[in-house]
Amino acid sequence: MKLCILLVFATMLAVITGMPPISRDYNNRCRCLQVESRIIPPDNLKSIKLITEGPHCPEKEVIANLVNGAKVCLNPKSTWVKKLVHFVLGKQLSRKQATLPKA
Repeated sequence: MKLCILLVFATMLAVITGMPPISRDYNNRCRCLQVESRIIPPDNLKSIKLITEGPHCPEKEVIANLVNGAKVCLNPKSTWVKKLVHFVLGKQLSRKQATLPKA
């Protein structure tokens, strides 16, 4: 009887530790099935989200939130999207440097 209970607990432990993390942002596939290459005016952009390639998706993904509430996947290989990503990353880096305490 004790052996049976021990086996049940060992099996449950193995199942629980092997499970992927459960969170709101966990995704096991690419989010962008289609990408947009047309230029979107800066006034229409509310924010952008950068998702690096990884086990969930072999491609880098750039998702733009528009002022009207729509979400658009941008082509990360497009020249204007590369410039936009470079600008946003540079802006984030300058903010971090501005908030770092000076030694």
